[in-house]
Amino acid sequence: MRNRYLRFLPGLLVLLLLPWGPAAQSTKACARWCPPNSSCVNSTACRCLPGFSASSGEVFTSPSDSCDDINECAPPTAVSCGKGADCQNTEGSYHCICVPGYELASGAPVFRNENENTCQDVDECQQKLRICKSHSICINTQGSYTCQCLPGFKLNPRDPKLCTDVNECTLGSNPCHNSTYCFNLVGRYECPCRPGWKPIPGSPNGPNNTICEDKDECSSGEHHCHNSTICTNTVGSYVCHCPQGWVPKPGFQNKKNTTICEEVSFPTWMPPPGIKSQRLSRFFHRLQDLRGNFSSASVQSTVQDLIQEVGDLLEGPQDLENLSQSEQQFVATNLLLGLENALGWLGKALPIGAVTFSSSAGTVLSLEVQEQGYENITLIQNQTKMLLTWDTVHESGDSGPTVVGLLSTPGVGRFLAKAPLVLDTVEQAALHETHKGVLQELYHDLLSDVISAFISNKDPQNLRHPVTFIFQHEKDSALTVISYMGLSLSLLCLLLAVLTFLFCKAIHNTSTSLHLQLSICLFLAHLLFLTAIDRTEIKVLCSIIAGALHYLYLASFTWMLLEGLHLFLTARNLMVVNYSSVNKFMKKLMFPVGYGVPAVIVTISAASRPHLYGTPTSCWLNSEKGFKWSFLGPVCSIFLVNLAFFLMTLWILKSKLSSLNSDVSTLQNTRMLTFKATAQLFILGCTWCLGILQVGPAAHVMAYLFTIINSLQGVFIFLVYCLLSQQVWEQYGKWFKGIDITKSKSEKYTLSSKTTSDACKYSAVN
Repeated sequence: MRNRYLRFLPGLLVLLLLPWGPAAQSTKACARWCPPNSSCVNSTACRCLPGFSASSGEVFTSPSDSCDDINECAPPTAVSCGKGADCQNTEGSYHCICVPGYELASGAPVFRNENENTCQDVDECQQKLRICKSHSICINTQGSYTCQCLPGFKLNPRDPKLCTDVNECTLGSNPCHNSTYCFNLVGRYECPCRPGWKPIPGSPNGPNNTICEDKDECSSGEHHCHNSTICTNTVGSYVCHCPQGWVPKPGFQNKKNTTICEEVSFPTWMPPPGIKSQRLSRFFHRLQDLRGNFSSASVQSTVQDLIQEVGDLLEGPQDLENLSQSEQQFVATNLLLGLENALGWLGKALPIGAVTFSSSAGTVLSLEVQEQGYENITLIQNQTKMLLTWDTVHESGDSGPTVVGLLSTPGVGRFLAKAPLVLDTVEQAALHETHKGVLQELYHDLLSDVISAFISNKDPQNLRHPVTFIFQHEKDSALTVISYMGLSLSLLCLLLAVLTFLFCKAIHNTSTSLHLQLSICLFLAHLLFLTAIDRTEIKVLCSIIAGALHYLYLASFTWMLLEGLHLFLTARNLMVVNYSSVNKFMKKLMFPVGYGVPAVIVTISAASRPHLYGTPTSCWLNSEKGFKWSFLGPVCSIFLVNLAFFLMTLWILKSKLSSLNSDVSTLQNTRMLTFKATAQLFILGCTWCLGILQVGPAAHVMAYLFTIINSLQGVFIFLVYCLLSQQVWEQYGKWFKGIDITKSKSEKYTLSSKTTSDACKYSAVN
C-alpha cells in the first residue's frame, strides 16, 4: 500500500508546484535599465552603489534617474582630515592627503580620516641642498622655505631663488663721505679718495669710513703745468693759467693742465700807403716807440699812451686837413681799424673787469675784459649802449680772455662828415621804401662823436647771436622846459574850455559839441604825454601808452575833420537855406566817425605790428618799416581834406557876399566860424607838418617851432573859441554877477542877523 502511494508522489509534487512556478520566476527577474554605479534590486527597482546617490533616494524605480558621485569633502558632510591635510574626493570615495610642504610620518601617500593624520613639516633645505641659487642661503619654514640673500645682494623680482648684486652707489644716498667717491663691487662697495684728494691722517683709503682732504698739487710739485703758466690749487684739482700780460698760444686753452702761454706783444700797425703827411708820420713814429718799449707789465700805461696819442692826432691834424676828401676818409678808416685791432689784442693782457681810458683831447675808451662765460654784458660810452653776451664774443678755438670795447673819437668826425652811407642791399631797399620821394633830397649829418665798437672775435660778421646797439643823443634842455611849461598851460586852458562848453548854455549847438569832443581828446592826449611818454621800463605798459596816444591824437584830428565838414555844409546850405539838415546829419555822423575811425586805424596797426608800439627811449610809434605813417598818413590826409573844405567855404562866402544876401547876421556868423576853424587848422595841422620838416640845416629851428606851437594848442583853442566869443563873455559876466549877488546877499543876511540880535539884547535889558 505504501509503495502504491509512493509511486504517485512525483506527480503530486508537480501538481503542487504548478501554481507557484510563474510567480517565482517573476520575483527573481532584474531590471535591465539600471544606470552605471548602481545594482539591481528587482525587475522594477535599482540601488546606487556606496559613494553614489540618486535624486529620488537610495532605491529608485525611474529609468531617468542616475547615480552621481557623493563629494564627501564638501559640506554639509565634509570629512575632516585634520591639521596640515586636505580632503580629496574620488569617484565613489575620498581620501586625505598632506598639504605641500608636509608628509605622513609613515611615508604613505594618503589616509582616510583625522585619526590617521600624522602630517609633519618637510625640510626642503635638507632634501635639496641647491634649491636656492648662488649668493643666497635656504631657510626652512613651516610648510615651505625661503631664499635669503647674502649682504650686498637682493632677490631678483623675476626669480625668488636668484640673488643679484646691490649697487649701493646708485641707491640715492651716497654711503661714502663727500670727500670720497663710491665704487661698487660684487656684493660690496668701496670709498676711495677722489682724484686730487688724500686720506686724512689716520683714515684708511677704501673702506666706507674713509675721509679725505684736498691735495695741494702745486705745493707738493705733483702738477704738470708748463713753465710759462702759473699753477693754482683748486678744491680737488689745480689749474694752469697764464700770468698777467700773457695769453694761451694758438691751439691751447687757458686754465688747463696742458696750457702753454706766450707773452702779449704790441701788434703791427702799418700807416696807410700813399698818404703824405708829416703829422701822420710823427704819429706812427710814436707808435714805434711804444712798440719798442712795450712789456706785458706795462700794458695799462701803453694803452693810456696810445689813447693820448690818438687824441692829440685828432685834436691837431695840421696838414691832414689839406688832404683830399677821399684821402681823409682813407686815413680815418686806417686809424679806426688799427685802433680796434691794437686795443682788442692789448686788452687780453689787461686785468679781468671793466676799465676806462681817456685823453685830454676827449678820446675815451671803455673796455670790458672777461674770461669765458655766458652772462649778459652792457657797455655804455658817450650816449651809446652795446648789449651782448660773452659767448657771442668768444671766438671758437680762442681760449684767452674776451674783450669788448667802445671807443669815442670826437676828432674823427671832421674826416667822415661827407662820407657816404654804406648799407647792404636789403637795408638800402628798406630805407628807400620808407622814405620814398624824400630820400633823394636828404643828406646825412653827424650828430654825435664817432663811436667805434670792437670785440676780440676776428670774425664779427658770423657771430652766434646778434649784438644790440642803442644810440641816444643829448636832449635839448630848453626844448624840454618849453614842452613841459607849454603842455601844463595847455592842460589848464583845455580844462577851462571843456567847462565852458559844458555849462555855457547860450552856445550849445552842433559846433560847440564838436569843440567839446576835440578839447577832451586833446586834454587826455596832452595829460598822458606829459606824465607817461618816458615810462619805458615795462615794455607792455609802454606799448599800451603808445597805443593810447596814437588813438587820442588821431581822434583829435578826426574831430578837426568833422569841424571842417560841418563848416563846409553850413556854408553850402546858405545857398539853399536849409540849416536843420546839417545839424541832423552831423549828430548822426560825428560820434561814430570821431571815435570809430581812429579805433579802426589803431586796431589794424596794433594787430599787424604790435611790437612797433614803444621805443627804447619813449612810448610812441617806432619808425621801423614806416610804422609812423600809420599816424602821419591819416594826419596829412585830414590836413589836405580840411584845406579843400576851407577853400570851398571861402569861395561860397565870396559868392554869397556878391549876391548881397539880406541875412547879414547869419553870414557874419559863418565868416567868424571860418576864421576860427582856419586858425584851428593852422594850429593843429601845421604843427605836425613842422615835425615832418625837422631835417637838414633847418631842423633845429623847426624843432623849436614845433615844440612851441604844439605845446600851446590848448591855449589857442581856449583863446579862439572862448575868449573871442561875445556870447561866452556875456555868460562869464552873468556868472561873475551871480557870484557878486550871492556874496552881497550873504553879507546883508549876516548884518541883518547881527542887528536883530542887538535889538533883542536891548529889549531884554529894558
